[in-house]
Amino acid sequence: MTSASATPSLITQRLHSIDALRGLVILFMLLDHVRETFFLHRQVSDPMTIDATEPSLFFSRTLAHLCAPVFVLLTGLSAWLYGEKHQGRGDVSAFLFKRGLFLVVLEFTLVNFAWTFQLPPSVIYLQVIWAIGVSMIALSLLIWLPRAALLALGAVIVAGHNLLDGLHFGVESALHVPWAILHDRGWLEFSENLRLRTSYPVLPWIGVIALGYGLGPWFAPGSTAGQRQQRLLLAGLTALLGFVVLRLFNGYGEAPWSGYPTLTQTVMSFFNITKYPPSLLFLALTLGCGLLLLRAFERAGQARWISALAVFGAAPMFFYLLHLYVLKLLYLACVAVFGLNHGDYFGFDSITAVWLGAAALAVSLYLPVRGFARLKARRRDITWLKYF
Repeated sequence: MTSASATPSLITQRLHSIDALRGLVILFMLLDHVRETFFLHRQVSDPMTIDATEPSLFFSRTLAHLCAPVFVLLTGLSAWLYGEKHQGRGDVSAFLFKRGLFLVVLEFTLVNFAWTFQLPPSVIYLQVIWAIGVSMIALSLLIWLPRAALLALGAVIVAGHNLLDGLHFGVESALHVPWAILHDRGWLEFSENLRLRTSYPVLPWIGVIALGYGLGPWFAPGSTAGQRQQRLLLAGLTALLGFVVLRLFNGYGEAPWSGYPTLTQTVMSFFNITKYPPSLLFLALTLGCGLLLLRAFERAGQARWISALAVFGAAPMFFYLLHLYVLKLLYLACVAVFGLNHGDYFGFDSITAVWLGAAALAVSLYLPVRGFARLKARRRDITWLKYF
């Protein structure tokens, strides 16, 4: 990945836009995690309950829906770009396997502890870092397929996995654990003192990362910016059109929408989509928006705001771990100073405070993230840095 201080050129502009888009969804993620930390007394369901969710909270949560799909898509794309700098698919496959395994271990250890502060843990939540890690391990095998086959498989998984929604296996079945990991979100009971929550079933994410890898040749050094931007525009609009058409007919793989007394609530119902696991409509909407944003960011070139976003996107794992621990420590400090002001929780009184808190955290974390991104760019001889 490029750093924000990279010399402007066609190559850095091409890669700069990827870091900038990753940086934008990282900030959306920060907003959502501030909500999950300081607005937990107003937790939302999946999909959300329209009658019980005010528009500002609905919009904030829906905005965060962009994070995981865009990040997983860019992970696949970045894997292809990594392969451009190395010899053969063997190097890429080995890197994906090791990086994926590293992320899985990270989810079980540092990430889970950041959420719970429990040692030993009684509950382990298998969330987005787990899903990315398992998807990378799967991609380490899938990259040996021809590109057309890889793209076809990714599309079939994304479009077809909702056909499996009605398939469930009881705890007595040998398929219970693998199916809960792949598609059926639930609890895995390993002992009286340890439970695992498969928050992010991985099958749809394997499809998304495969599509991201398949998009790689659009970003090859020999491709023209105009051609690439035209393809991104066509792919993004096609995905959004597919979302609108399927949603209008209350079709496949999603809870139906309906009319409400107010236009705002009706619009909310239309965009009220399922994330766990992500439905076809969820992925069509978010990936369509992501592809159009990627095109817009490349066209924006080296604008200062693009460079600022690219700072966050150049060190994503460092930012992820840093912000989780900062949020947890801030929450504990607030409880110690102010006590529990919303039942069992300390929390903000409005969603506006959530946005202000996220903005303040983004500003305060900018310098340490920039410092780490520059270290990554400067010390390419330190192998472990590339995992962050």
